[in-house]
Amino acid sequence: MSAELMNLGHLLRMARETITNPREGAATILGLHLSVPALRIAFGLVVVLSMLLGELAVLISPPPPEGMLNVSPVVMGLLQAAFMFVIAHAITLIGRWFGGTGSFEGALSLIIWMQFIFLCIQVVQLVAMVIIPPVAGLITILAMGLFFWLLVNFIAALHGFTSLGMIFVATILSAFGIIFGLSLILTLLGLGFGTV
Repeated sequence: MSAELMNLGHLLRMARETITNPREGAATILGLHLSVPALRIAFGLVVVLSMLLGELAVLISPPPPEGMLNVSPVVMGLLQAAFMFVIAHAITLIGRWFGGTGSFEGALSLIIWMQFIFLCIQVVQLVAMVIIPPVAGLITILAMGLFFWLLVNFIAALHGFTSLGMIFVATILSAFGIIFGLSLILTLLGLGFGTV
Protein backbone atom coordinates (compact mmCIF):
# COMPACT_ATOMS: atom_id res chain seq x y z
CA MET A 1 0.00 0.00 0.00
CA SER A 2 1.29 3.47 -0.91
CA ALA A 3 2.93 5.43 1.90
CA GLU A 4 0.72 8.40 1.01
CA LEU A 5 -2.35 6.33 1.87
CA MET A 6 -0.95 5.91 5.39
CA ASN A 7 -0.75 9.70 5.80
CA LEU A 8 -3.93 11.05 7.41
CA GLY A 9 -3.34 14.58 6.16
CA HIS A 10 -3.02 13.34 2.60
CA LEU A 11 -6.19 11.25 2.95
CA LEU A 12 -8.13 14.22 4.29
CA ARG A 13 -7.01 16.36 1.34
CA MET A 14 -8.08 13.57 -1.03
CA ALA A 15 -11.45 13.37 0.73
CA ARG A 16 -12.01 17.12 0.38
CA GLU A 17 -11.05 17.02 -3.30
CA THR A 18 -13.34 14.04 -3.87
CA ILE A 19 -16.32 15.93 -2.43
CA THR A 20 -15.66 18.89 -4.72
CA ASN A 21 -14.87 16.73 -7.77
CA PRO A 22 -16.26 13.20 -7.17
CA ARG A 23 -15.47 11.75 -10.57
CA GLU A 24 -11.84 12.81 -10.47
CA GLY A 25 -11.56 11.57 -6.90
CA ALA A 26 -13.01 8.21 -7.94
CA ALA A 27 -10.59 8.02 -10.86
CA THR A 28 -7.70 8.62 -8.43
CA ILE A 29 -8.84 5.76 -6.18
CA LEU A 30 -9.40 3.42 -9.13
CA GLY A 31 -5.97 4.35 -10.47
CA LEU A 32 -4.35 2.96 -7.33
CA HIS A 33 -5.33 -0.59 -8.37
CA LEU A 34 -5.36 -1.77 -4.76
CA SER A 35 -4.68 -5.47 -4.26
CA VAL A 36 -7.27 -7.77 -2.69
CA PRO A 37 -5.29 -8.01 0.60
CA ALA A 38 -5.09 -4.20 0.75
CA LEU A 39 -8.84 -3.95 0.15
CA ARG A 40 -9.50 -6.43 2.94
CA ILE A 41 -7.38 -4.41 5.36
CA ALA A 42 -9.03 -1.14 4.34
CA PHE A 43 -12.50 -2.71 4.55
CA GLY A 44 -11.86 -4.03 8.05
CA LEU A 45 -10.34 -0.73 9.14
CA VAL A 46 -13.29 1.45 8.10
CA VAL A 47 -15.75 -1.01 9.68
CA VAL A 48 -13.85 -0.99 13.00
CA LEU A 49 -13.56 2.82 12.95
CA SER A 50 -17.27 3.03 12.21
CA MET A 51 -18.05 0.85 15.25
CA LEU A 52 -15.79 2.98 17.47
CA LEU A 53 -17.42 6.21 16.32
CA GLY A 54 -20.82 4.58 16.79
CA GLU A 55 -19.92 3.73 20.38
CA LEU A 56 -18.74 7.30 20.93
CA ALA A 57 -22.00 8.62 19.49
CA VAL A 58 -23.97 6.45 21.93
CA LEU A 59 -21.97 7.88 24.85
CA ILE A 60 -22.52 11.46 23.69
CA SER A 61 -26.17 11.16 22.68
CA PRO A 62 -29.02 11.33 25.20
CA PRO A 63 -30.60 7.94 26.04
CA PRO A 64 -33.22 6.78 23.49
CA PRO A 65 -36.92 7.13 24.39
CA GLU A 66 -38.37 4.27 26.40
CA GLY A 67 -39.55 1.45 24.18
CA MET A 68 -37.17 2.26 21.33
CA LEU A 69 -34.77 -0.55 20.48
CA ASN A 70 -31.16 0.39 21.17
CA VAL A 71 -28.96 -1.50 18.71
CA SER A 72 -25.35 -1.91 19.80
CA PRO A 73 -22.60 -0.26 17.72
CA VAL A 74 -21.10 -3.71 17.06
CA VAL A 75 -24.32 -4.93 15.46
CA MET A 76 -24.60 -1.70 13.51
CA GLY A 77 -21.00 -2.09 12.34
CA LEU A 78 -21.63 -5.63 11.13
CA LEU A 79 -24.80 -4.53 9.35
CA GLN A 80 -22.85 -1.69 7.77
CA ALA A 81 -20.15 -4.11 6.59
CA ALA A 82 -22.82 -6.31 5.01
CA PHE A 83 -24.44 -3.26 3.40
CA MET A 84 -21.10 -2.11 1.93
CA PHE A 85 -20.48 -5.58 0.51
CA VAL A 86 -23.97 -5.80 -1.03
CA ILE A 87 -23.72 -2.30 -2.52
CA ALA A 88 -20.33 -3.08 -4.10
CA HIS A 89 -21.78 -6.20 -5.73
CA ALA A 90 -24.91 -4.32 -6.85
CA ILE A 91 -22.86 -1.51 -8.39
CA THR A 92 -20.78 -4.06 -10.28
CA LEU A 93 -23.62 -6.25 -11.57
CA ILE A 94 -26.15 -3.54 -12.37
CA GLY A 95 -23.49 -1.43 -14.06
CA ARG A 96 -22.52 -4.34 -16.27
CA TRP A 97 -26.17 -4.90 -17.23
CA PHE A 98 -26.12 -1.36 -18.62
CA GLY A 99 -22.91 -1.99 -20.53
CA GLY A 100 -20.41 -0.86 -17.90
CA THR A 101 -16.92 -2.29 -17.60
CA GLY A 102 -16.16 -1.83 -13.90
CA SER A 103 -14.86 -4.62 -11.67
CA PHE A 104 -15.99 -5.69 -8.21
CA GLU A 105 -12.58 -4.76 -6.78
CA GLY A 106 -12.97 -1.26 -8.22
CA ALA A 107 -16.49 -0.96 -6.82
CA LEU A 108 -15.34 -2.14 -3.39
CA SER A 109 -12.43 0.32 -3.35
CA LEU A 110 -14.85 3.18 -4.09
CA ILE A 111 -17.32 2.06 -1.42
CA ILE A 112 -14.50 1.84 1.13
CA TRP A 113 -13.33 5.31 0.12
CA MET A 114 -16.87 6.66 0.42
CA GLN A 115 -17.11 5.13 3.88
CA PHE A 116 -13.88 6.88 4.88
CA ILE A 117 -15.31 10.21 3.72
CA PHE A 118 -18.44 9.66 5.79
CA LEU A 119 -16.36 8.68 8.81
CA CYS A 120 -14.72 12.10 8.53
CA ILE A 121 -18.16 13.70 8.33
CA GLN A 122 -19.26 11.66 11.35
CA VAL A 123 -16.36 13.05 13.37
CA VAL A 124 -17.52 16.59 12.49
CA GLN A 125 -21.06 15.61 13.44
CA LEU A 126 -19.94 14.27 16.83
CA VAL A 127 -18.15 17.53 17.55
CA ALA A 128 -21.31 19.42 16.55
CA MET A 129 -23.40 17.23 18.89
CA VAL A 130 -21.29 18.48 21.79
CA ILE A 131 -20.93 22.14 20.78
CA ILE A 132 -24.02 22.98 18.67
CA PRO A 133 -26.49 20.02 18.74
CA PRO A 134 -28.97 21.43 16.16
CA VAL A 135 -26.17 21.56 13.57
CA ALA A 136 -25.66 17.79 13.91
CA GLY A 137 -29.14 17.17 12.46
CA LEU A 138 -28.40 19.48 9.54
CA ILE A 139 -25.18 17.60 8.86
CA THR A 140 -27.20 14.35 8.65
CA ILE A 141 -29.49 15.83 6.00
CA LEU A 142 -26.58 17.19 3.98
CA ALA A 143 -24.77 13.85 4.28
CA MET A 144 -27.76 12.04 2.74
CA GLY A 145 -27.59 14.29 -0.31
CA LEU A 146 -23.83 13.90 -0.48
CA PHE A 147 -24.19 10.12 -0.41
CA PHE A 148 -26.22 10.06 -3.63
CA TRP A 149 -24.01 12.71 -5.26
CA LEU A 150 -20.88 10.67 -4.60
CA LEU A 151 -22.49 7.34 -5.45
CA VAL A 152 -23.77 8.50 -8.84
CA ASN A 153 -20.41 10.01 -9.80
CA PHE A 154 -18.49 6.99 -8.50
CA ILE A 155 -20.64 4.66 -10.62
CA ALA A 156 -20.02 6.87 -13.65
CA ALA A 157 -16.26 6.76 -13.09
CA LEU A 158 -16.25 3.02 -12.42
CA HIS A 159 -18.20 1.98 -15.50
CA GLY A 160 -17.34 4.80 -17.89
CA PHE A 161 -20.90 6.18 -18.04
CA THR A 162 -21.59 9.78 -19.05
CA SER A 163 -25.28 10.33 -18.19
CA LEU A 164 -25.56 11.17 -14.49
CA GLY A 165 -29.36 11.42 -14.82
CA MET A 166 -29.64 7.84 -16.06
CA ILE A 167 -27.33 6.63 -13.30
CA PHE A 168 -29.38 8.46 -10.66
CA VAL A 169 -32.64 6.87 -11.83
CA ALA A 170 -31.01 3.43 -12.02
CA THR A 171 -29.54 3.93 -8.55
CA ILE A 172 -32.91 4.83 -7.02
CA LEU A 173 -34.63 1.86 -8.67
CA SER A 174 -31.83 -0.47 -7.61
CA ALA A 175 -31.99 0.85 -4.04
CA PHE A 176 -35.71 0.05 -3.87
CA GLY A 177 -34.99 -3.41 -5.27
CA ILE A 178 -32.25 -4.06 -2.69
CA ILE A 179 -34.45 -2.84 0.18
CA PHE A 180 -37.32 -5.04 -1.03
CA GLY A 181 -34.99 -8.04 -1.28
CA LEU A 182 -33.60 -7.46 2.21
CA SER A 183 -37.07 -7.02 3.69
CA LEU A 184 -38.16 -10.28 2.03
CA ILE A 185 -35.16 -12.15 3.46
CA LEU A 186 -35.80 -10.71 6.93
CA THR A 187 -39.45 -11.71 6.71
CA LEU A 188 -38.53 -15.28 5.75
CA LEU A 189 -36.18 -15.33 8.75
CA GLY A 190 -39.04 -14.20 10.99
CA LEU A 191 -37.61 -10.73 11.43
CA GLY A 192 -38.59 -7.29 10.28
CA PHE A 193 -37.18 -3.79 10.14
CA GLY A 194 -39.07 -3.08 13.33
CA THR A 195 -37.21 -5.79 15.21
CA VAL A 196 -33.72 -5.13 13.87
